Amino acid sequence: MTDISKQDWNVPAKEDSPHEGGFRADLQVTTERGGPTYGDMIEQVRSFMDKVRYASPTHALADEVIEDLVKLNAKLDTMLVDEWTSPSGTRIDLPSRGNITLPPYEISAGGPDSVDATVTFRRFHLGGNGVAHGGHVAVAFDDLGGMAAALKIGGVSRTAYLTVNYRSLTPLETALSLRTWVERRDGRKLFVKGTLHDGDRLCADMDALFIELKPGQA
Repeated sequence: MTDISKQDWNVPAKEDSPHEGGFRADLQVTTERGGPTYGDMIEQVRSFMDKVRYASPTHALADEVIEDLVKLNAKLDTMLVDEWTSPSGTRIDLPSRGNITLPPYEISAGGPDSVDATVTFRRFHLGGNGVAHGGHVAVAFDDLGGMAAALKIGGVSRTAYLTVNYRSLTPLETALSLRTWVERRDGRKLFVKGTLHDGDRLCADMDALFIELKPGQA
């Protein structure tokens, strides 16, 4: 590991903390963290997750994969950093900012009026019968709804509630259109809407409330 211990991974913000909203880095945008092939590494991890979702390994193969993963985890242990300096979630040049916890998406347009993205749910996101799990759909709405709120106010917000209406099945491995926007604002309350389409077909829509954070608020 680096000189940052596991106990230091989640340091709460203080009044003089540079971490906006108590959880966001100080907005020093960079595409260099993790190096030029970080995106390729993320893609390989995503592919591995896809294959694990469908694989039925033999006992011997499972043991072999475990041995390889132990070695890889040991290598990553030597390069762990804290939340604020990790490239995951901050690499704006990569799908979903390089965050493997999110379905990969690409932003086509974004501003104070709306955010438009193309999102693809992969095999890892399987729910059943060949379509995406509703929880992964909600995660995509949550992230891009928060982005719409952030661009509207030029600051950070937290999700207060998020309701997803599943209108039809959401296919896997298909480029889908996801749009989020702030419908209205009431003080620190941001009422956010969203839609997910497969062509002209509405897969799901979102109704959410985000709360603008005060300076230093977690």
